[in-house]
Amino acid sequence: MHIAIIGTGYVGLVAGTCFADSGNDVTCVDIDARKIAQLQRGEVPIYEPGLEELIRKNTRDRRLSFTTDLAAAVAPAQVVFIAVGTPEGESGEADLQYVLAAAEQVGRAMRHYTVVVDKSTVPVGTADKVRETISRVTQVEFDVVSNPEFLKEGAAMDDFFKPDRVVIGAESERARKIMGQLYAPFVRTENPILYMDTRSAELTKYAANAMLATRISFMNDMAALCEKVGADVDFVRKGMGADKRIGYPFLFPGVGYGGSCFPKDVKALVAKGRELGMELDLLRAVERTNERQKRLLVNKALKHFGSLDGRTFAVWGLAFKPKTDDMREAPSIEVIEGLLAKGAKVVAHDPVAERTARRVFGDRIRYTPVPYEALEGADGLFVVTEWNEFRHPDFERMKALMKSPVILDGRNIYDPSRMQEMGFAYMGLGRRQ
Repeated sequence: MHIAIIGTGYVGLVAGTCFADSGNDVTCVDIDARKIAQLQRGEVPIYEPGLEELIRKNTRDRRLSFTTDLAAAVAPAQVVFIAVGTPEGESGEADLQYVLAAAEQVGRAMRHYTVVVDKSTVPVGTADKVRETISRVTQVEFDVVSNPEFLKEGAAMDDFFKPDRVVIGAESERARKIMGQLYAPFVRTENPILYMDTRSAELTKYAANAMLATRISFMNDMAALCEKVGADVDFVRKGMGADKRIGYPFLFPGVGYGGSCFPKDVKALVAKGRELGMELDLLRAVERTNERQKRLLVNKALKHFGSLDGRTFAVWGLAFKPKTDDMREAPSIEVIEGLLAKGAKVVAHDPVAERTARRVFGDRIRYTPVPYEALEGADGLFVVTEWNEFRHPDFERMKALMKSPVILDGRNIYDPSRMQEMGFAYMGLGRRQ
């Protein structure tokens, strides 16, 4: 099939590359000429394992191309994916201006029957608005489909090639058939394609992310309760996860969730409820728990040191999760801003997110390419992102480098008893010290 992808952000790039790798002719479009030139050279503006190699392969084989010319990309396309940003509005709602602007341009450029797919995360009713927008500018026949993405940053390629499920919201059998053909190579192991109406598909994305965010915030509340009663959240987590109705995924306490999806989608769902006269109290509590959690490590440091003024702290991990350089809503931002506000100095290390961090913090903090360099003369270490290379460090070397052997473990990756045996003052989340 000929496919056009409007938007070369995280979702657009991954989807376009994977569709091209399954034999389709894909053109990715963006208004940012600098980014398009970068992609044409085989340089990828985001970090995602395996993506750069696959972009170069499919560009070389002429199945994947990049352009700023939307009309030229849309004219031959059978399917057009809208994968532009939906930033958070003033009240938490998703801002649809870019989606609707792209829809209008797509409508003007269509020359034959086209399936227009909302791939961006959009609130309920967006497909109707996209349909109305396109209908105003063209007489060409088309269908609008909602096809939300369920990609985990750091594992997006596997998620696309081997999805748990594909959700397709379509109102016509013709559109359903085309989308089924497009996704057939990715569901050969019998993982389901779930066909539904567009509004149900739109809500499915928000509901899934809100449920996962709720699990994280619930466990963070349990961790706080464990500290109050003298229990250990790791035992509690294992006891809960063994229940097949619950399971283990997303039951790990930490310094809060971040990224491009959970924070924005929870806010958008709360805003949608409020727009309809409903208060989604559970999700409002999820948000409050998450914001509290991001401040927790700095509060623990204040309790331990008394004052942070003039002290130097190492921070391991800047991205919101491992295997990505994404720092949108990352807990590290709240942690570092909290330390700086208390007069502390920060030396940070992340395997891939330093470039992103420099755009956030500039020269207000110091960066090191090696994690141990951040520890030299440090009063304490904050572990904020659970990169694999942080899990089994040389603790004796760490203790020798640090001014005071204090570890504030925001991901509970170290064993408290071992840390104490080795002479560290260790503070985890909900762990029996």
